[in-house]
Amino acid sequence: MTDSLADPHLRHPGTGPSGDGTAAASPAGAPRDIVILGSTGSIGTQAVDVVLKNPGRFRVTALAASGGRVDLLAEQARLLRVGTVAVARTEAVPDLRTALRAAYGSGEPLPEVLAGPDAATELAGSPCHTVLNGITGSIGLAPTLAALEAGRVLALANKESLIVGGPLVKALARPGQIVPVDSEHSALFQALLGGTRAEVRKLLVTASGGPFRGRSRSELAEVTPSEAMAHPTWEMGPVITVNSATLVNKGLEVIEAHLLYDIPFERIQVVVHPQSAVHSMVEFTDGSTLAQCGPPDMRLPIALGLGWPERVPDAGPVFSWTEAMSWDFYPLDEEAFPAVPLACRVGALGGTAPAVFNAANEECVEAFLAGRLPFTGIVDTVAAVVEEHGTPDGTGLTLSDVLAAEKWARARARDLAARSATATAEARA
Repeated sequence: MTDSLADPHLRHPGTGPSGDGTAAASPAGAPRDIVILGSTGSIGTQAVDVVLKNPGRFRVTALAASGGRVDLLAEQARLLRVGTVAVARTEAVPDLRTALRAAYGSGEPLPEVLAGPDAATELAGSPCHTVLNGITGSIGLAPTLAALEAGRVLALANKESLIVGGPLVKALARPGQIVPVDSEHSALFQALLGGTRAEVRKLLVTASGGPFRGRSRSELAEVTPSEAMAHPTWEMGPVITVNSATLVNKGLEVIEAHLLYDIPFERIQVVVHPQSAVHSMVEFTDGSTLAQCGPPDMRLPIALGLGWPERVPDAGPVFSWTEAMSWDFYPLDEEAFPAVPLACRVGALGGTAPAVFNAANEECVEAFLAGRLPFTGIVDTVAAVVEEHGTPDGTGLTLSDVLAAEKWARARARDLAARSATATAEARA
């Protein structure tokens, strides 16, 4: 596994500002200093729960959030006694300061407040051992790069930053510096401990199948946003939940698995597993398959990301082996859910194609949730934008390239979604 971005056989100590490997490393027996990005989201709130239950293991030095839930952010800051909080929305600062004063009470010193689109990036490079990037969307790319450049261990839940900026991440990441937090990639990470890179035959990425498993493409045409938001096993934010319903999320995870573990796309397979008990598997050349299993609870992969290479006791729930259970596995219906093969093609193209895929999808999900695009129109529109984008330039990728490609893809996706809404309205008239 020596060529992989995420290699469970390697260890990265976490480095300080000087890069000497000492300043950010916690003294023996002291809590590990953590920065949590996206603290008020699904990953962030569960990470806070892990930290609060393990005060001797972890100490949060800073929190970053979008600014939409300032009361929760203020309460997290108080409970964790952080030194700095950051919000992406500058207009949220007055409400945040009010919420902080209410949470802390009179006379207590308040944490430093940072604001603006670069605030999370600044925190990602601040002194600590581990940065948990739980931001949703490609806006997490700059913080990912900042954490890597500063030498922090990166507990990565923000898959989009790796997908849209893969070559940029690869250029900065040091051996063992990235520990994946997505449940599927954490499962692969753990299962890969069972063999060497040369012994890996295939990565098997499991998918619940979402709320529409078993439906044909024609049966998906009239799906409503409320139906798409009813995920059978996981509680997530709206974008990720819809992505799970279209299986775009699984397509993104296949690209991420390719980048993290340097396994060709033809050796990565999606398997539908409705119970979400087996989080992913690795098939080895001798025919053995190792699976990582557990109840569907993100606290376990989060705790592993924060504590690696050590496990955190009682991080999540366990199965009751005194009760009967059955687990099912099905092949993926690529006709009804074409997002996975589309993602594989996009990932193979590389360059700015993954950024176009991801940005167009985010716009299409927003249009679907607003009632401006049918469910099947999400992936159809993304495919059209990807096709129009064409084969990207094979030369070196820059952050400016990624941002420009995303801007174009978002505008194009909005335009195509608007045309679809007009055509649908005219057909119904």
